[in-house]
Amino acid sequence: MQRADQIAAQIDQANQRDARLRALRAAALPASDPDPRPQTRRTEPGHQPDDHGAPHPVTAAEAFIRSKALANFRANGAVGKFSVEHRDAPTGTVTTTNGVPTRPERQPGQIPTNPDFPLLVANLLDRQTSSGNTLEYVRDTSGPVAGTGTWNKATVVPEGTMKPQSGPFSWDTITTSLKTVAHWVPITRQAADDDGQMMGYINGRLTYGLEYQLDRQILTGTGTTQMQGILTTPGIGAYQPGVGSTDAKLITVRKARTQAELALYPPDAVVMNPLDWQDIELDTDANGQFRVITSVTEPGAAMRLWGLTVVTTVAMAQGTALLGGFRTGATLWERQGITILMTDSHADFFLANTLVILAERRANLAVHTPRAFTKVTFAAATS
Repeated sequence: MQRADQIAAQIDQANQRDARLRALRAAALPASDPDPRPQTRRTEPGHQPDDHGAPHPVTAAEAFIRSKALANFRANGAVGKFSVEHRDAPTGTVTTTNGVPTRPERQPGQIPTNPDFPLLVANLLDRQTSSGNTLEYVRDTSGPVAGTGTWNKATVVPEGTMKPQSGPFSWDTITTSLKTVAHWVPITRQAADDDGQMMGYINGRLTYGLEYQLDRQILTGTGTTQMQGILTTPGIGAYQPGVGSTDAKLITVRKARTQAELALYPPDAVVMNPLDWQDIELDTDANGQFRVITSVTEPGAAMRLWGLTVVTTVAMAQGTALLGGFRTGATLWERQGITILMTDSHADFFLANTLVILAERRANLAVHTPRAFTKVTFAAATS
């Protein structure tokens, strides 16, 4: 009799597992579907279509949750390990809506699907895919002479006369490797069974952590065991107001832009610390009128200054800014998209009913035209 009860219990568990697996398959899209139709996609909090009706790009969390690998992992009792790789948007695609980052909807009691502020430094760059681990490129170490565009000798040439030679130019061949950026978080089996909580862990913590570190590496990486950072690359330009100058930060950025344009490297964006951007936005004239007109009521309103896209990040030291032609001066090379791995085989996590979710990506920055960038140092504040 006891044996029959055990068999009946096992059959009941198997039926529940099969029903659950069928529900997951019915709710999820096939992982191999490259072009899911908007009407078949589930809308997660913070990922509704934009104001123009365009669907948001598939996130790493969505790709992970919809994957057959996760469904099989759950069906197997969440035992073992598996990974899912998610490619970013196509090369050169800016993954914001019309250049304006969107803010996610925050639901009470849930882990936010994304932080409240965007990370956009990486999106300013040209992005390419590497087929190997070694990265080799040519860096122009000549640049403009004395801050002017004297390297360009192109001119109209009368028939029968000698053509001018531009330069002189000098080049360095740079050989480096792609760097791995990774981290992991623990998650209970109960949370792993909840798609909403899992999306929060992956988008709100893992993916965000990778993007934050990628931005920091792009700016200040040392180029040895780290990625190559723009600010640590020899040969970038510099602008600083003269001794005793009281130029406001607003004026300093404008003069730095002129210097870059005279060197024939017109900038398209400026990166600065949020505190410096605050000073610029709150700068007033003698009548108390703001000098910079911005929208204080529209969420995600585009930030622009003197025609430049403004990116704020704490990875930029206060009192300095980076102005540059980002797509002209550097390329972000990536070996793979974000890879998400889940396993119960870590330390004593199996005994504690705890799983590990790990996220990683491999990338490095090729700064092939250092003079396309200018480090700006603001005048010291006066009391």
